Amino acid sequence: MGRNLTIGVMAWITLAVGAGLAFGQGQAPGGDRKPLPPKQAALIDITGYWVSIVDEDWRWKMFTPPKGDTFSIPLNAEGHKATDTWDLDKDNADGNQCRAYGAAGLMRMPTRVHITWADDNTMQVDTDAGTQTRLFHFDGGKWKYGDPLTWQGDSVATWEKQRQSRGFAPRSAPTPGMGGTLHVVTTHMKPGYYRKNGIPYSENATLIEYYDRVELGTQSYLILTTVVQDPKYLNDQFITSEQFKKEPDGAKWHPTPCYTDKPVR
Repeated sequence: MGRNLTIGVMAWITLAVGAGLAFGQGQAPGGDRKPLPPKQAALIDITGYWVSIVDEDWRWKMFTPPKGDTFSIPLNAEGHKATDTWDLDKDNADGNQCRAYGAAGLMRMPTRVHITWADDNTMQVDTDAGTQTRLFHFDGGKWKYGDPLTWQGDSVATWEKQRQSRGFAPRSAPTPGMGGTLHVVTTHMKPGYYRKNGIPYSENATLIEYYDRVELGTQSYLILTTVVQDPKYLNDQFITSEQFKKEPDGAKWHPTPCYTDKPVR
């Protein structure tokens, strides 16, 4: 009887490990071993038009802060030095007017975003602030050695859901549409700014984002948590949170360029 019990326990372990592997690889439920395309496997639907809610950091988002205002950003000595020597005229002369609209600063601006699927493996995020486009690749990074850096960098996306089980039982794969998080990691960005007053992040920065959808009554909200790691200019992780409200359509969509003929100082 002891031998049979051992065999039974081993069988459960095998099932549990198998189910865990299936979960980790995003395989479809119901015994189908073929992974679903990321568009079909989406744990949440974040497509559509969203507008940012400016309920915090008003003085940095709605106005260009004065030079040297670095409050709340964990800059190291080199970061402070780069901020203090920021030169708007040099940015304009060098064609770098869009440095504040790079991926690590863009989503903190007062903006509308339009999220769509470019194809089964690629999510597209357009912003009306700066008329920028981000691409989230679920099939791996696209940057290759020698490729130029870009404002929006190279973004790799995955659907994630915390594993949940009760007792000693196999964990099942997450069910599309039943809740989870979009996890995005962006690298290979051109050096940019967190704010329009020249607070820098470097080409070595990594942007980590978590997108969650929340329903409150009949209104949908998008919660974005971001973490920036930059060994060149930060002495710690820079963590922020943004909120967006769902809009019924694109009636208020109004793209504007990231620069004008006469830049605002």
